[in-house]
Amino acid sequence: MKKILFIPMFILVLILTSCTTMKTTTNTEMINYESETGPILVPANPKRVVVLSAFNAGSVMALGVNIVGADMWSMANARYEPYLKNAVEVSENDLETILELEPDLIIAQPTTQNLNRLKEIAPTVTFTYGRFDYLTTHIEIGKLLNKEAEARAWVEDFRTRAQEAGVKIKEKLGEDITVTVIESFSKQLYVFGDNWGRGTEILYQEMKLSMPEKVKEVALSSGYYALSVEVLSEYIGDYLIISNDGDDSYFKETTIYQNIPAVLNNRVLEVDASEFYFNDPITLDYQLELFIKFFLGE
Repeated sequence: MKKILFIPMFILVLILTSCTTMKTTTNTEMINYESETGPILVPANPKRVVVLSAFNAGSVMALGVNIVGADMWSMANARYEPYLKNAVEVSENDLETILELEPDLIIAQPTTQNLNRLKEIAPTVTFTYGRFDYLTTHIEIGKLLNKEAEARAWVEDFRTRAQEAGVKIKEKLGEDITVTVIESFSKQLYVFGDNWGRGTEILYQEMKLSMPEKVKEVALSSGYYALSVEVLSEYIGDYLIISNDGDDSYFKETTIYQNIPAVLNNRVLEVDASEFYFNDPITLDYQLELFIKFFLGE
């Protein structure tokens, strides 16, 4: 009778957990990433990533990882175009196309449809928007892609550059200047708080510029607030940033807008909404560059 080999449980656990990397049957090195839904094995060096969450795409690009499929919002962003020349536009319902792209990693949102089917195609990691602050989110993407050191280095450098610019702006224009960020979408005006993209993180969190009190009251906690043209002037500070898609500028034809002091004093910066939505490194570097030119003329 053959003897049965018995491995004590504590030794088995030690074998299984002593190393966070392993080799799959395809000889691809894997690492254990601690996602918001629990640990998941992902490629240590992903080469074909599908990104279905637009607010994460820029971090993947900034870290030099190849994207083979991306959502419609990412594909429409001119800032992203150089990084997506060989990518295909996909949605969560394009399962056959995603399968044909042969991704080794998929990045999505918890609300993405067909998550279970996507997980059958490749390791799928979800990120909830707002779970981390905007810079920590980039670091988390760095961890996922096994590029945490690069992500942290960028964050440190960006914070330094943005905060130094904020000091210069206050020295030139005054400590108490106020800035408002608005956007028109589907004939509705919105004003933004300090954490909803459109450059708000740079202006308010890093540069420490102030938003008007009325904006604080309605948008600081919620992130954004819908308002009418009739009350627009009550929310506009000394300087105004307009995120605009070019087709929804009806409010600019009104006398209310035209008589706002920031408008009369030529203190308005208009930007392309599609390039300004997000708060990833590619977008943030672009936003910072525009703000430095706008406020400092550099």
